[in-house]
Amino acid sequence: MAVSKEKKDELIKKFAIHDGDTGSVEVQVAVLTEDINNLNAHLKSHKHDNHSYVGLLKKIGHRRNLLTYLRNNDVERYRKLIKELGLRR
Repeated sequence: MAVSKEKKDELIKKFAIHDGDTGSVEVQVAVLTEDINNLNAHLKSHKHDNHSYVGLLKKIGHRRNLLTYLRNNDVERYRKLIKELGLRR
């Protein structure tokens, strides 16, 4: 269920602002989105996995908070990010 090392490195390379950037909001949201998508796929076949469901809700809340922070501080970066990730905001 966790994002593979290769996929995570690919996301970091795509969304990083500068070399070695792993903490920017864009990178964090991209990795969380990949995690959320993986958990959604897992929960489709394991409907009674409540522990993973709670983890999914926490990741969704964390992503929402990061997106709110980005929207309040830099609207252009926010719009670019949600467009690239295909989020419905």
